[in-house]
Amino acid sequence: MRSINLHLKILIAVLVLLGASITAYQIFGLGIPITQDETDELWSIDAKVTFTATPHVPVKVQLFVPPLTQGYVSLNESFVSNNYGVNVSRVEGNRQLTWSARRAKGDQTLYYRLVMTKRFGSDKPREEKGAITRDPIVLPEGPERLAAEALVAPIRQHSADVETFISEAIRRVNNVNDDNVKLLLNGDTSTSKRAQIVDLLVSLARVPLEKVHTLRLAAHIQQNPELWLRSYNGKDWIYFNPETGERGLPSDRMIWWSGDGQLLTLDGGRKANVTFTLDSSQMNAIRLAQLTNSSVETAFMDYSLYGLPLQTQQTYQTMIMIPLGVLVILVLRNLIGLQTLGTFTPVLIALAFRETGLQWGIGLFTVITAMGLSLRSYLEHLRLQMLPRLSVVLTFVVVMIAAISLFSHKLGLESGLSVALFPMVILTMTIERLSITWEERGANHALKVAIGTLFAGSLAYLLMKIPQLVYFVFTFPAVLLILVGFMLAMGRYRGYRLTELVRFKALLKED
Repeated sequence: MRSINLHLKILIAVLVLLGASITAYQIFGLGIPITQDETDELWSIDAKVTFTATPHVPVKVQLFVPPLTQGYVSLNESFVSNNYGVNVSRVEGNRQLTWSARRAKGDQTLYYRLVMTKRFGSDKPREEKGAITRDPIVLPEGPERLAAEALVAPIRQHSADVETFISEAIRRVNNVNDDNVKLLLNGDTSTSKRAQIVDLLVSLARVPLEKVHTLRLAAHIQQNPELWLRSYNGKDWIYFNPETGERGLPSDRMIWWSGDGQLLTLDGGRKANVTFTLDSSQMNAIRLAQLTNSSVETAFMDYSLYGLPLQTQQTYQTMIMIPLGVLVILVLRNLIGLQTLGTFTPVLIALAFRETGLQWGIGLFTVITAMGLSLRSYLEHLRLQMLPRLSVVLTFVVVMIAAISLFSHKLGLESGLSVALFPMVILTMTIERLSITWEERGANHALKVAIGTLFAGSLAYLLMKIPQLVYFVFTFPAVLLILVGFMLAMGRYRGYRLTELVRFKALLKED
């Protein structure tokens, strides 16, 4: 017995020491901030390229990537592929990434990842100068030429310089009711076609115009590159929205490439597609400045959870908080003496609360469980076996979830739609175990266990949603080793629980 105790103590000490040492090295050795105070935005951009390779044919994939001369600082740029050669070259002022392979077969997936920040870039984008004049686009004699000239004449009258000329041209081209515009558009009212007509009109005045394709820095939304127009006035680039004529590129736009070239070109394959995933996180501003000129960035980005794909990171930010939720339940049960339906049921309920919110979650859990208990009581009179009974209750839970979601949607209570996130099997087993507890130990004890489960789940939810704690555990996952050591220590606790003071209160009075 002594050898087991000694072994356990040594194991606890090793885990606590290892977790504390790794965390201390990250904080004091690598200088990673322990809080999100004085933070700056760190953007991670994933461009996912998918296509189907043609058998026995060389594959060449070309993708435009950002020029990184817009006041941004790149912390990490990586190209993820399997058995592909990678090369980045300059093409007409753009950076073009080329993946190549002698042979490829079946569906292919390639990734381009850029991790960057804007704070420590130059205040003003370092962009190359552009042309200040150009040759006009020559149109043959015909109705298109007459329509273009008819549009240019009033544009000249209502403009005073290059900026106002382009804005007026955009405004008139977007008036699709104009007969001249209709003729030039020829039934195609897409943004790219209208930009082409604007380019034609301004060329007749020898005004330079260039297409730029931008990405909006917004996390967790699906988007495609957005087309903007720009012109060089001899000093600066002036940007225009081709749909509204608005001047000035918004601060949340990042130029991906410029010109008429296609974002993606593919030789030796088909069904090519590009999807963008953007995510933002916060990092200490002072440390971020150091990372821009330090090799520590490689170790931090590649050998931490921040090196995972973005979607995986978002999943782990939730998963990595589960041990803290379990620790809450462990303390409530072993030290305080709170009675719950097992250890993991309150934690799973807490995970559901992350989407439903605490008030809605408690209400939905209470309604579904109460109605499920009523059904379970009815089924008990039919003397069914356990498996058929559980199947009926599970089906009832699914129907209840669907019904609550439907009625919530009809009543405009969108929060009720998140009831579908409740784990159906957990609800079913909760109903079954509460029913058995009711039969064996009475309604009061079953109600006490149900309230304890809800209380424990709510407390775990409140802890697991603290942003500062989520950041700390995600950035320093070694602290979980310290939690494991604490859990091992609690595993040998045989002392009194706080609630037992109430149980023995009568004996104290007699003494």
